[in-house]
Amino acid sequence: MDAPRTSVSLTKSEDNFSFPRKEKLKSRKLIDKLFFEGKSIKVRNIKLIYLQTDLPEKVAFQVGFTVPKKSFKSAVKRNRIKRLLREAYRLNKPQLFNNSTGNFAFLFLYLGKEIPDYNSVEQNILGILLKFIKQTTDE
Repeated sequence: MDAPRTSVSLTKSEDNFSFPRKEKLKSRKLIDKLFFEGKSIKVRNIKLIYLQTDLPEKVAFQVGFTVPKKSFKSAVKRNRIKRLLREAYRLNKPQLFNNSTGNFAFLFLYLGKEIPDYNSVEQNILGILLKFIKQTTDE
């Protein structure tokens, strides 16, 4: 006989690694505004477009991830790369929350021509986040 299941409550530190729905960038207006008014940072094959703005949700950041269809015709490959980008962001975002102030919209673009491995994606995301923190604290 199986042991009864118990619900696990997340502490504040564990909850920082989640990527809830309210942190996902979905607003078409905000995405268009990012492309026209946003600033960018590039590290190797990944580009971050960011814009300080008022967000509709009560969160510090809303984040989107995209891979161009022109580079990867297969939706399976595009989705794989987006999963890698989301996971690298999710695991490294506590650094971002702890070191910046204000509300920002982010859009991560993958510009490479081949499917990356997780380690290179994580290093690039970490490099971009560190550059972002440095740029925003200098401004």
